[in-house]
Amino acid sequence: MVQDHMRKTILETRTRLDGRRCDEVRPVRATAPILPKTHGSTLFERGVTQVLSITTLGGPGDIQLVDDMFEEETKRYIHHYNFPPFSVGEVKPLRGVGRREVGHGRLAEKALEPVLPKQVDFPYMIRVVSETTTCNGSSSMASVCGSTMSLMDAGVPITAMVAGVAMGMIYDEETGKYEILADIQAQEDFLGDMDFKVARTDKGITALQMDCKIAGLSMNVIKNVFEKSVDATGYIMGEMKKCLSEPRKELSPYAPFLLSVFVPEEKMREVIGKGGETIQGIEKEFGVEVNLEDSGTCTITAKDQVSGKAALDFIKNILKDIEVGDIYE
Repeated sequence: MVQDHMRKTILETRTRLDGRRCDEVRPVRATAPILPKTHGSTLFERGVTQVLSITTLGGPGDIQLVDDMFEEETKRYIHHYNFPPFSVGEVKPLRGVGRREVGHGRLAEKALEPVLPKQVDFPYMIRVVSETTTCNGSSSMASVCGSTMSLMDAGVPITAMVAGVAMGMIYDEETGKYEILADIQAQEDFLGDMDFKVARTDKGITALQMDCKIAGLSMNVIKNVFEKSVDATGYIMGEMKKCLSEPRKELSPYAPFLLSVFVPEEKMREVIGKGGETIQGIEKEFGVEVNLEDSGTCTITAKDQVSGKAALDFIKNILKDIEVGDIYE
């Protein structure tokens, strides 16, 4: 009965269950920062759906090594998505992640990958965790928005803001009439015919995911979805900018301090030392982490600027060619 009433009302009057127009997005609110000692944090709310996104920055040594059936690779940006039972009013034991968490986390990760700074410009490892606290539809797109703001709050120089929205549809097979719905909530997902998630910047789309519950979609419908998603994401991004419009100029004082220097190939042996004793000695003496890559890039990860600068000066002394008149201790 609810399904029949909802579908008929939308097709005949273009009015949804909660009284919204078909192209209307629920109220959006954002708060950043919200946690005092994280590197970056944001609470993003769209209607009842609420996601807390937390950014943590690490040094090059924290980059994840991916060892699977394909060629070994590394990941410097990781997005983790959690959907606890209490977020939808359910009482269940907390268990390991399932397909939903893995899929939604990867979707949000993919949405933000195109706007991340190059590793040369920003050598930090980046991890964002999105905690769904309450949900009434499209927490994955809320985590895209929350993660964008959390990264900016952490001072990560992303090249553009990313906003996401879930587009739905009610389709009448007999007449061929349909209505596209912007920012669908849970009932419109369960009782409707499509869940089409679109994440985009102001220049273009960065990620897509679709769940189609009818036999197929015409290209006209897909074109219509894309066109209407521009207005929906534009509104959401406008509300996000009211809280934070660009990355912060400085990193959190609690984030690790990174310095880098280039080590020529002929000097690598001197910096590493016999059995790695020189690098290990630097790490122990100055309380830092030294990462020397085959390319010659040497990165120092320190808890503060003083210890990082001291370790950098020590390495520069090793690299310096000794000349007459130089004084050493």
